[in-house]
Amino acid sequence: MRVDRFVTLNPRYVNMPDINFANSSHDAAEPGPAADGGGNLRWDIIELLFFAYRDFVGDPDQELEAFGFGRAHHRVLHFVYRYPGLKVADLLDVLRITKQSLGRVLKQLLDEGYIVQKTGDNDRRQRLLYATPKGEALVQKLAGLQTTRITRALAEMAPQDAETVKRFLRAMIDRDDPDKVLETIFASVNQDAKE
Repeated sequence: MRVDRFVTLNPRYVNMPDINFANSSHDAAEPGPAADGGGNLRWDIIELLFFAYRDFVGDPDQELEAFGFGRAHHRVLHFVYRYPGLKVADLLDVLRITKQSLGRVLKQLLDEGYIVQKTGDNDRRQRLLYATPKGEALVQKLAGLQTTRITRALAEMAPQDAETVKRFLRAMIDRDDPDKVLETIFASVNQDAKE
Protein backbone atom coordinates (compact mmCIF):
# COMPACT_ATOMS: atom_id res chain seq x y z
CA MET A 1 0.00 0.00 0.00
CA ARG A 2 1.39 3.40 -0.95
CA VAL A 3 0.52 6.40 1.16
CA ASP A 4 1.11 9.83 -0.32
CA ARG A 5 1.91 12.48 2.22
CA PHE A 6 2.58 16.14 2.08
CA VAL A 7 3.87 18.42 4.78
CA THR A 8 2.17 21.68 5.62
CA LEU A 9 4.45 24.26 7.19
CA ASN A 10 3.31 27.57 8.54
CA PRO A 11 6.11 29.91 7.39
CA ARG A 12 5.77 31.89 10.62
CA TYR A 13 6.71 28.77 12.58
CA VAL A 14 8.94 27.04 10.05
CA ASN A 15 11.62 26.58 12.71
CA MET A 16 9.18 24.81 15.00
CA PRO A 17 8.60 21.07 15.35
CA ASP A 18 4.89 21.48 14.62
CA ILE A 19 4.78 19.76 11.24
CA ASN A 20 1.50 18.34 10.05
CA PHE A 21 1.40 15.24 7.89
CA ALA A 22 -1.76 14.75 5.89
CA ASN A 23 -2.75 11.46 4.26
CA SER A 24 -4.25 11.66 0.82
CA SER A 25 -5.24 8.01 1.05
CA HIS A 26 -8.70 7.02 2.20
CA ASP A 27 -7.20 3.79 3.54
CA ALA A 28 -5.80 5.55 6.60
CA ALA A 29 -7.04 4.14 9.87
CA GLU A 30 -9.96 5.94 11.40
CA PRO A 31 -9.49 7.12 14.96
CA GLY A 32 -11.08 4.82 17.51
CA PRO A 33 -13.84 5.84 19.88
CA ALA A 34 -13.02 7.98 22.88
CA ALA A 35 -12.50 6.24 26.18
CA ASP A 36 -15.82 7.54 27.48
CA GLY A 37 -17.77 6.61 24.34
CA GLY A 38 -17.42 10.10 22.87
CA GLY A 39 -20.39 11.58 24.68
CA ASN A 40 -18.55 13.77 27.16
CA LEU A 41 -15.55 15.03 25.24
CA ARG A 42 -14.25 18.34 26.59
CA TRP A 43 -13.89 20.13 23.27
CA ASP A 44 -14.10 23.48 25.06
CA ILE A 45 -11.05 22.83 27.24
CA ILE A 46 -9.17 20.92 24.53
CA GLU A 47 -9.43 23.84 22.14
CA LEU A 48 -8.68 26.42 24.83
CA LEU A 49 -5.51 24.47 25.66
CA PHE A 50 -4.53 24.37 21.98
CA PHE A 51 -4.93 28.12 21.60
CA ALA A 52 -3.44 29.00 24.98
CA TYR A 53 -0.37 26.89 24.19
CA ARG A 54 -0.07 28.41 20.71
CA ASP A 55 0.00 31.93 22.12
CA PHE A 56 2.04 31.08 25.23
CA VAL A 57 4.89 29.70 23.10
CA GLY A 58 4.25 32.11 20.22
CA ASP A 59 5.64 35.11 22.10
CA PRO A 60 9.05 33.46 22.66
CA ASP A 61 8.95 31.89 19.17
CA GLN A 62 9.19 35.32 17.58
CA GLU A 63 12.14 36.26 19.78
CA LEU A 64 13.93 32.94 19.18
CA GLU A 65 13.50 33.22 15.42
CA ALA A 66 15.98 36.13 15.38
CA PHE A 67 18.64 33.75 16.75
CA GLY A 68 17.77 30.88 14.44
CA PHE A 69 16.44 28.98 17.46
CA GLY A 70 13.19 27.11 17.97
CA ARG A 71 11.11 25.64 20.75
CA ALA A 72 13.58 22.85 21.42
CA HIS A 73 16.28 25.44 22.14
CA HIS A 74 13.86 27.24 24.45
CA ARG A 75 13.05 24.10 26.43
CA VAL A 76 16.72 23.14 26.81
CA LEU A 77 17.72 26.65 27.89
CA HIS A 78 14.80 26.88 30.31
CA PHE A 79 15.61 23.69 32.21
CA VAL A 80 19.38 24.23 32.17
CA TYR A 81 18.87 27.73 33.58
CA ARG A 82 16.32 26.64 36.20
CA TYR A 83 18.35 23.61 37.31
CA PRO A 84 22.07 24.50 37.11
CA GLY A 85 24.27 21.43 36.86
CA LEU A 86 21.51 19.41 35.21
CA LYS A 87 22.91 16.17 33.82
CA VAL A 88 22.50 15.58 30.10
CA ALA A 89 20.90 12.22 30.90
CA ASP A 90 18.32 13.90 33.15
CA LEU A 91 17.59 16.54 30.52
CA LEU A 92 16.88 13.76 28.02
CA ASP A 93 14.41 12.24 30.51
CA VAL A 94 12.72 15.56 31.24
CA LEU A 95 12.28 16.48 27.60
CA ARG A 96 11.46 12.88 26.61
CA ILE A 97 13.63 13.07 23.54
CA THR A 98 16.44 10.97 22.13
CA LYS A 99 20.12 11.76 22.45
CA GLN A 100 20.19 12.38 18.71
CA SER A 101 17.37 14.94 18.92
CA LEU A 102 19.07 16.78 21.77
CA GLY A 103 22.50 16.63 20.14
CA ARG A 104 21.93 19.20 17.40
CA VAL A 105 20.17 21.67 19.70
CA LEU A 106 22.70 21.30 22.49
CA LYS A 107 25.64 21.64 20.09
CA GLN A 108 24.24 24.90 18.74
CA LEU A 109 23.64 26.31 22.23
CA LEU A 110 27.16 25.27 23.32
CA ASP A 111 28.83 26.58 20.14
CA GLU A 112 27.06 29.93 20.38
CA GLY A 113 27.87 30.38 24.06
CA TYR A 114 24.43 30.06 25.68
CA ILE A 115 25.32 26.94 27.67
CA VAL A 116 28.54 25.45 29.04
CA GLN A 117 29.15 21.81 29.77
CA LYS A 118 31.31 20.64 32.67
CA THR A 119 32.31 17.20 33.88
CA GLY A 120 31.01 16.01 37.25
CA ASP A 121 33.28 16.31 40.29
CA ASN A 122 32.55 12.79 41.52
CA ASP A 123 31.92 11.11 38.18
CA ARG A 124 33.98 12.38 35.25
CA ARG A 125 31.58 10.68 32.82
CA GLN A 126 28.77 13.01 33.84
CA ARG A 127 28.12 15.99 31.62
CA LEU A 128 26.62 18.82 33.66
CA LEU A 129 24.98 21.77 31.94
CA TYR A 130 24.98 25.41 33.02
CA ALA A 131 23.58 28.53 31.39
CA THR A 132 26.12 31.23 30.62
CA PRO A 133 25.30 34.90 31.35
CA LYS A 134 24.28 35.15 27.68
CA GLY A 135 21.97 32.14 28.09
CA GLU A 136 20.57 33.48 31.37
CA ALA A 137 19.72 36.79 29.71
CA LEU A 138 17.86 35.06 26.88
CA VAL A 139 15.93 32.77 29.25
CA GLN A 140 14.93 35.73 31.41
CA LYS A 141 13.76 37.67 28.37
CA LEU A 142 11.65 34.73 27.16
CA ALA A 143 10.28 34.11 30.67
CA GLY A 144 9.44 37.80 30.87
CA LEU A 145 7.31 37.54 27.73
CA GLN A 146 5.52 34.51 29.11
CA THR A 147 5.12 36.06 32.56
CA THR A 148 3.48 39.10 30.99
CA ARG A 149 0.91 36.84 29.32
CA ILE A 150 0.33 34.87 32.54
CA THR A 151 0.00 38.05 34.62
CA ARG A 152 -2.47 39.50 32.13
CA ALA A 153 -4.59 36.33 32.27
CA LEU A 154 -4.46 36.10 36.08
CA ALA A 155 -5.50 39.76 36.36
CA GLU A 156 -8.89 38.71 35.00
CA MET A 157 -9.38 36.29 37.91
CA ALA A 158 -9.73 36.51 41.66
CA PRO A 159 -6.33 36.21 43.44
CA GLN A 160 -7.17 32.80 44.94
CA ASP A 161 -7.94 31.45 41.45
CA ALA A 162 -4.21 31.32 40.64
CA GLU A 163 -3.93 28.34 42.99
CA THR A 164 -6.77 26.61 41.14
CA VAL A 165 -4.96 27.17 37.84
CA LYS A 166 -1.76 25.67 39.26
CA ARG A 167 -3.63 22.67 40.68
CA PHE A 168 -5.29 22.08 37.30
CA LEU A 169 -1.98 22.25 35.42
CA ARG A 170 -0.25 19.92 37.90
CA ALA A 171 -3.15 17.48 37.55
CA MET A 172 -2.64 17.48 33.76
CA ILE A 173 0.91 16.15 34.18
CA ASP A 174 1.35 12.38 34.43
CA ARG A 175 2.09 11.79 38.11
CA ASP A 176 3.93 8.55 37.39
CA ASP A 177 6.46 10.61 35.45
CA PRO A 178 9.93 9.68 36.76
CA ASP A 179 11.54 12.96 35.72
CA LYS A 180 13.86 14.26 38.43
CA VAL A 181 13.12 17.85 37.48
CA LEU A 182 9.39 17.29 37.87
CA GLU A 183 10.05 15.64 41.23
CA THR A 184 11.95 18.78 42.22
CA ILE A 185 9.11 20.98 41.01
CA PHE A 186 6.51 18.95 42.91
CA ALA A 187 8.70 18.97 46.03
CA SER A 188 9.06 22.76 45.89
CA VAL A 189 5.31 23.15 45.35
CA ASN A 190 4.63 20.98 48.40
CA GLN A 191 7.21 22.94 50.40
CA ASP A 192 5.58 26.24 49.37
CA ALA A 193 2.21 24.88 50.47
CA LYS A 194 3.62 24.07 53.93
CA GLU A 195 5.06 27.58 54.41
